Amino acid sequence: MKLLIKNGRVIDPATKLDAIKDILVLNEKIVEVQDEINQEADEIIDAKGYWVVPGLIDVHVHLREPGFEHKETIETGSKSAAMGGFTTICCMPNTQPVVDSVEIVQYIKEKTKRQAVVNVLPIGSITKGQMGKELVDVEKLVESGICGISEDGKTVMDSALLKKAMEQAKAANIPVFSHCEDHTLVQGGAMNAGKKAEALGIKGLGRDAEEVIIARDIILARNTGVKLHLCHVSTKGGVELTREAKQRGENVTAEVCPHHFALTEDIVEKDFTNSKMNPPLRTGEDVDAIKQGLVDGTIEVIATDHAPHHADEKNQEFHQAPFGIVGLETALSIGMTELVATKLLTPMSFIEKMTINPAKLLGIDKGTIQVGKIADITILDSNLEYEIDVNTFASKSNNSPFHGSKVKGKVMFTIVAGEIIVENGELKH
Repeated sequence: MKLLIKNGRVIDPATKLDAIKDILVLNEKIVEVQDEINQEADEIIDAKGYWVVPGLIDVHVHLREPGFEHKETIETGSKSAAMGGFTTICCMPNTQPVVDSVEIVQYIKEKTKRQAVVNVLPIGSITKGQMGKELVDVEKLVESGICGISEDGKTVMDSALLKKAMEQAKAANIPVFSHCEDHTLVQGGAMNAGKKAEALGIKGLGRDAEEVIIARDIILARNTGVKLHLCHVSTKGGVELTREAKQRGENVTAEVCPHHFALTEDIVEKDFTNSKMNPPLRTGEDVDAIKQGLVDGTIEVIATDHAPHHADEKNQEFHQAPFGIVGLETALSIGMTELVATKLLTPMSFIEKMTINPAKLLGIDKGTIQVGKIADITILDSNLEYEIDVNTFASKSNNSPFHGSKVKGKVMFTIVAGEIIVENGELKH
């Protein structure tokens, strides 16, 4: 199939290209990027007035399958990703059963091949059953196709065991994704510890639980040489610890989620469980620090931590409701609104954090629009203003605090390996 994209503003951080260009795709690959291409094609997209960027990459997604298909499936999660402009997503291992064996990795890969509309890369757990006791066979999981290891949703509290996992990950040349939370300091907390939690009578979850583990994992990564990726940094102290590590030249990267740079604990109410996530929404001071971290490059990845839950699960008392919100279909718009429209980030810097930087972390040949590369491409209307409506989501779940928010910037086309998945803002199939 031949696809021609004309007149779009091509923004490719990998090559620092920002110019009006035409792009010719033949079958799965980009074959030309020129000022003007006049050829017949099976499909022509007029991208005038739109941004044409590399397909977005999300390194932190919960697809819930196997085991929790009432929340999300590989099929519905991949469609949600496509609607958000993501062409590659990494799924976390806290499924049932846990992604701790070759068989479960193969299950996810087979399901992806048959049902997913975007690229899905599985992340393996660090310990068997995520019980924190026995290390998985990292080498075998890597051979089966994982892109990294993580105990996401939990933390490996045994530092000696984590160090051994890091050594094996280093040998296999894969990153360790760290969910930073000291279990001994959490003690049933449900929102950020502070005056707001006290006023609501909700048990608080302090910053120290996150920052202690960030510090520990940075030290272990320094001693093992592994590529450490800090998931969902949410505190000012976490940003500072990350910045200091980078200044020392350590092999550490960090991500932030849109909800942590767009919202604060002020929106939390007892009857609003879609404001409950882990790590929790913090203070304005933390948000400011996160934004500064994005500006100065301390935080180089924007990820969603897409965490779908059934409405009945969220419709409980605040302390009983599960942590997490969906994010795949709102991330780009929230980022465009909070970071680009406010001129905190340039378009190039913003797109970089959702394309080439995640690709470099994963060590995959994606995240760029260059001749010879796979044609994973996202086209967005940077000026379109709309109101987020969770009832239109392709995800099985709609647990989002952004329902009704007015945002700027919408995905119009998502192209995966040369195939149009989203066309004019709608799923094609």
